[in-house]
Amino acid sequence: MTTAAVYGTGSWGTAFAAVLADAGTDCTMWGRRDEVVDAINAGRNDEYLPELPLSPRIRATTDPEEAAAGADLVVLAVPSQTLRANLESWGSALPQHADVVSLMKGVELGTTKRMSEVITDAAGVDPSRIAVVSGPNLAREIAVKQPAASVVASSDESAAQRVADACHAPYFRPYTGTDVIGTEIAGATKNVIALAVGMAEGLGMGDNSKASIITRGLAETMRLGTALGGEAVTFAGLAGVGDLIATCMSPLSRNHSFGVRLGQGMSVDEVVAVTKQTAEGVKSATSILDLSHRHGVDVPIIEQVNAMITEGRSAQEVVETLLSRPRKSETD
Repeated sequence: MTTAAVYGTGSWGTAFAAVLADAGTDCTMWGRRDEVVDAINAGRNDEYLPELPLSPRIRATTDPEEAAAGADLVVLAVPSQTLRANLESWGSALPQHADVVSLMKGVELGTTKRMSEVITDAAGVDPSRIAVVSGPNLAREIAVKQPAASVVASSDESAAQRVADACHAPYFRPYTGTDVIGTEIAGATKNVIALAVGMAEGLGMGDNSKASIITRGLAETMRLGTALGGEAVTFAGLAGVGDLIATCMSPLSRNHSFGVRLGQGMSVDEVVAVTKQTAEGVKSATSILDLSHRHGVDVPIIEQVNAMITEGRSAQEVVETLLSRPRKSETD
């Protein structure tokens, strides 16, 4: 029987632990805060997913070594920009034989490394043991066991299959793939595009506007992903357009909701003050833009969202700048 260690007790880490448990995998979760760990051990994570009663297969601890003990599978679900610091703190506790799963969707600031690259860099994990799980997986819908599908991507097909076996629950259908680069780039950039779509909604724009942003955002994502070595077909699948649609259109999406408030005229700091959290797209926009510049890829939507975040540009200015760009062929 597979046992898993899940590092991170936020919404997606908790929901994925529940998926693993419903697939027959025993899970030990690691969290920083005693109160969250105690709540999980009492059968709930009221702070992040109060609607999800937790399986007896799930327990929690604040000791990273205790969480890792005997694990066949290690799941990393910490915020992307804290991953390196976390791994430098407790990465040595990860079992050498375990498959390592990344649930994180971001690009590291400064290094512009993808999350799988940070895992290898900071914890010495062989890339063939790393799998990336990505798709239209809004945590609150999974928490109430609504059907969803996802992609498990690994350079080693057997590792992808082992992870897929461990998380194949009655309501959660994992597909396997080998395109780690495309899967990670799609997962990171969709958060920034979702901010743009939310901004359009906050400005009072309708479905035509939002669909246009989603479609052109997909084009940017594909350009960047294929320039890095990803496969074009990935962006037409669950990790690409599937995740993009869910994140851009759902009020359950943190990035979408954050963007709506920006479009309504709030600053980034004001949104953080109201929501008590920062959306992943806000954290990763600069690093994704830096990555695109390094590879000579044009990403105008990401560029303008980043300008709003870092320079205080208004949502209306962003829209006007994008609409004033020179016309070109759609396929250029």
